[in-house]
Amino acid sequence: MKVALLGLSHPHSGILLDTLAGLPEITELCLWDADGAAVTRQLGSPQRKVIQVTSELDCVLSQTDIAFALVCVRHDQMLAVAGQVIASGHHLMIEKPAGLNAAEIVALQQRAKAADRVASVLYPRRLHPCMIAARQWVAGGGIGSLLTMEGRFLATQVRFRDPSSWLFRRSLAGGGILLWLGCHMLDLLHHVSGDEIVEVGARFAIRSGEQIEVEDCAALSLRFASGTVGTFHAGYTLAFSGSGYLNRTGYDSYLGFNGRAGRVVWPDLNPKLYVESAPATPGAPAGREESFPLPESSAYGGTFGETFFRQFIAATQGRGAPPTQLADALRTARVIEAAEESARSGRFVTVAS
Repeated sequence: MKVALLGLSHPHSGILLDTLAGLPEITELCLWDADGAAVTRQLGSPQRKVIQVTSELDCVLSQTDIAFALVCVRHDQMLAVAGQVIASGHHLMIEKPAGLNAAEIVALQQRAKAADRVASVLYPRRLHPCMIAARQWVAGGGIGSLLTMEGRFLATQVRFRDPSSWLFRRSLAGGGILLWLGCHMLDLLHHVSGDEIVEVGARFAIRSGEQIEVEDCAALSLRFASGTVGTFHAGYTLAFSGSGYLNRTGYDSYLGFNGRAGRVVWPDLNPKLYVESAPATPGAPAGREESFPLPESSAYGGTFGETFFRQFIAATQGRGAPPTQLADALRTARVIEAAEESARSGRFVTVAS
């Protein structure tokens, strides 16, 4: 199949190009960026599947045999580019957060529905084997009714991430660390638990010492529809973990789901879970580590990223549901907007439904 990658200036463009090029289902790639120089910078040497490189978007979207387009552009450009994809009759995969704000995501969602196009947001961690297992533990009642949930996502400091980047300009990015990285974990808190965040209390801060316009630290107190309470902490805080946006050592994360009969913890981004539940045999330990070895892969997210794209491709062909929908991006955007309002007002804010 032929696929289009729209945007080569984004921090994730390179690894997404590698992902598409590595999937055997994809045989031809069309690349677009409004900045012709970005194409040269990103490609380096010719890629064997690339059949078109252009700075004219219509030259790509006018091709009726494109299976889908992957939009990977600056946040303030997402609505316009993704809207053109749908108007051209193509299915859409879009980088998170899928828009500058919730209103833009709603507009995109309405266009995709009217055109009967499959539209997914890139949340590949949903298909990480640890998250699949954690979701099964919670849904199956293995740890009982949830009492609390907790999350943490720390990344390298702003000084290692080019403080002059558009990602730190409010008008171009829409928000700070919550919108760029925290969105993954907020989505997983909902996805694993099956519970909705309905109220948020938040504190934001800019502590990097750099001239940026968006929060680089955030602490959230969460209330879920079930009555479960939770916390989430995000920050560009790590001083000794290297630099760059695709630095695997540059993150420290944690997700915990604490129930009346046990708990499930994902202590980092590695394929291991810590589980506490009633032992199958008397005297056996309640706590244990579960491992999920993952083969090496150059795809965004590794092998579970490949699975994410394959599930999306199947959905575009009428085989099953997509791995995510724009409703998932909208849910997270509304939580983040409630957090922003809370940080401004100093009060708890109800999440828009």
